[in-house]
Amino acid sequence: MADSLDIKELESVVVRFSGDSGDGMQLAGNIFSTVSATVGNSISTFPDYPADIRAPQGSLTGVSGFQVHIGASQVYTPGDLADVLVCMNAAAFKTQLRYAKPNATIIIDTDSFGKKDLEKAEFKTDDYIAEMGVDADRVIACPLTTMVKDALADSGMDVKSVMKCRNMFALGLVCWLFSRDLDVAFNFLREKFAKKPAIADANIKVIQAGYDYGHNTHSSATNVYRIETKEKQPGRYMDITGNKATAYGFIAAAEKAGLQLYLGSYPITPATDVLHELSKHKSLGVKTVQCEDEIAGCASAVGASFAGALAVTSTSGPGICLKSEAMNLAVIMELPLVVLDVQRGGPATGLPTKSEQTDLLQVLFGRNGESPMPVLAALSPTDCFYAAYDAAKIALEHMTPVVLLTDAFIANGSGAFKLPDLSRMPAIEPPYVPEELRGQWTPYMRDEATGSRYWAVPGREGFEHILGGLEKDNRTGAISTNPENHDLMTRLRAQKVARISVPDLEVLGDTDDAELLIVGFGSTFGHLHAAMDELRAAGRKVALAQFRYLNPLPANTAEVLKKYPRVVVAEQNMGQLAAYLRMKVDGFVPAQFNQVKGQPFVVSELVEAFRRLLAPS
Repeated sequence: MADSLDIKELESVVVRFSGDSGDGMQLAGNIFSTVSATVGNSISTFPDYPADIRAPQGSLTGVSGFQVHIGASQVYTPGDLADVLVCMNAAAFKTQLRYAKPNATIIIDTDSFGKKDLEKAEFKTDDYIAEMGVDADRVIACPLTTMVKDALADSGMDVKSVMKCRNMFALGLVCWLFSRDLDVAFNFLREKFAKKPAIADANIKVIQAGYDYGHNTHSSATNVYRIETKEKQPGRYMDITGNKATAYGFIAAAEKAGLQLYLGSYPITPATDVLHELSKHKSLGVKTVQCEDEIAGCASAVGASFAGALAVTSTSGPGICLKSEAMNLAVIMELPLVVLDVQRGGPATGLPTKSEQTDLLQVLFGRNGESPMPVLAALSPTDCFYAAYDAAKIALEHMTPVVLLTDAFIANGSGAFKLPDLSRMPAIEPPYVPEELRGQWTPYMRDEATGSRYWAVPGREGFEHILGGLEKDNRTGAISTNPENHDLMTRLRAQKVARISVPDLEVLGDTDDAELLIVGFGSTFGHLHAAMDELRAAGRKVALAQFRYLNPLPANTAEVLKKYPRVVVAEQNMGQLAAYLRMKVDGFVPAQFNQVKGQPFVVSELVEAFRRLLAPS
């Protein structure tokens, strides 16, 4: 009986689902994450997609993975290595074992380890477990496909449809292993397949079969596990991806500002899900247009901004290259616009499904002329909501295009998101032309406090005007090639951005006496935080400063960077943030940790590198 097993309490666990890109690993991982988030566990996920649109079944290049880290307390990363690895076929076993701990529990579908499967995965022998150097006692070898077919034998479903349910059996087995409540998973499936109840019922039946298999056989385990949340905060939670959180942040900002939301976009991995999500919310006044190319997407958003909407355009690094001319149009017209850049591996097409931080200098400087633009970088999947809101607030209140940087890691990853109270979100107050300026207003008349151009929305009688890409006279708004006027307008645009007030750079950890300050930006926050925590637990004095606002930089940037005896800048590029900070802070010469692998940092590698930078104890 399963009741005779010990239930062992764990602080955290990492589970990785892997199989063919058509095996539903992302869905299984998402449901397990939702089940865990619903009971209050902290979660961090990492979907790892293959770059192939549809690789041959069973091939090494076609393996798709989904990793989730579940914690009783706050977890900051998806974890370096998995405690449990699910392998739906031989190729997954061959390629994903490197992401599992030496003592990890490995779940395999023995029905997908036939002779042809092993040949495709380039195994040399039939004893694949020994060939990979795995302890057979750690393997739960289950005839998963056979058991799914048996469970759905009377369902009337065709073979192809039955095979699509295999992921749910693996999910059920993992839910048993970690003592998860299946009701949440069942409700998830009923909602997802509300229009196809037979499909929902089949998947629910298979999850239960997987759970029962573990219960009845003990699945080579001596324990089942439970991860109890230590600090429960009341509220409504959901498991949310970074892309969905970004979309919700834009919707919230538009609602708060009393504006319609417009997205002009061209589909590009990994940003397309923002377009997909926003297109579902027409009832909230959201308008989405899938344009013919990247520059059209941006130019249409500039037009929507001129018309008085909260305008957004979304893309990834290659699209930023193509949008740059239209982005500059928003700079010279001084119109609010949010440019979402979900960074991916480059250059060129590069690694479309992988993650990097290689667009920083491009979004700061990659336009012709003097074209300053605020830049923000979200720290996590859940922070994408607040970063999108903040980017929209800055754009609307300062009449400027703003770049929001996320990347594939946090855009596709997810976290437990406590639904915010919109009434408590900061107000958004665009600088509309005051009525008292009627009769004397010109298009580039400015708010003295912020330096922002007043916004005159078309349709307001007495405030008709024309904007365009040619330089304008500061006083009249007419086209001007006057040298002194151009110099003045260039400085006014730069001053407007420089005067934007952003929060001070926060230092975490040993703020007063750190031996080493770790510096990063954006999505590496979780990994750098985890590395800091590990070093501090070992008795070292370490602090972390993570940049969320990159232009303008926080006012205390120089003070923070010069306070500590050793500073290391860690980023997923060849040193772009380090170069930018050296340019902005006189005498700043940090150590650097740079990787461009298309994968998240590995915390153990960070800890080892930072330990070498520290003086001997």
